[in-house]
Amino acid sequence: PIWPRYPEAMLDELVRTGSARVLDVGAGTGIASRQLIAHGAELVALEPDPRMAEIAAEHGVTVEVATFEDWDDAGRTFDVVLFAQSFHWVDPAAALPKIRRLLAAGGRLALAWNRLFPVEPSRADFAEVYRDFLDAASPLVTATPTGGTGSGMDSDDVVADLAAAGFTVRQLTYARGEQYSREQWLDLVFTYSNHLVLPADQAAEMRSRLAAVIGDRGVEVGGDTLLIVAQPV
Repeated sequence: PIWPRYPEAMLDELVRTGSARVLDVGAGTGIASRQLIAHGAELVALEPDPRMAEIAAEHGVTVEVATFEDWDDAGRTFDVVLFAQSFHWVDPAAALPKIRRLLAAGGRLALAWNRLFPVEPSRADFAEVYRDFLDAASPLVTATPTGGTGSGMDSDDVVADLAAAGFTVRQLTYARGEQYSREQWLDLVFTYSNHLVLPADQAAEMRSRLAAVIGDRGVEVGGDTLLIVAQPV
């Protein structure tokens, strides 16, 4: 799939001037890692899936294979601890004290989510197809915005957890707009968990019907990237 990259302005916010020491937690194939390295970051990526870690390493990313909870930091500290599309994989109550220990003086925790949605065709255009395959409460079926972070987490809950753990919080948003081909969009949405769990025959039928809705025009995509930046008080 064509995984969405992160806005340049967000990368500038994270790295700022000079070389920042960044820990990219749940780095996947290293999309954010590669962008930050190109911005001058000194970066270590943490990824529990060996297959994804191998892909990131092939792109020049320094990767350590472990879950955040089990990872041995060996006394290292970082200017930025980043969770890009990955904070929902950890328990905040357990993770935030460890993050606090990992942050150097003045260091920041950064949580980022790409919140993309189809503009043309719209959610409403796709809803009739999704109603036949997905749960009626799914945002894709109801044609309503996903809200929150787009990953099943509510951003207000995240902010409340951070505040309760003694962090000050800022929220930044970066508007997005891009064009996907029909196959690029379908490859992307079929990485979503509610698509992956469908039986193969249903997934194939749903993909075919979604492709028919899109036609040859591709998909105009809107939305934004949400960045929550938190610092220990």
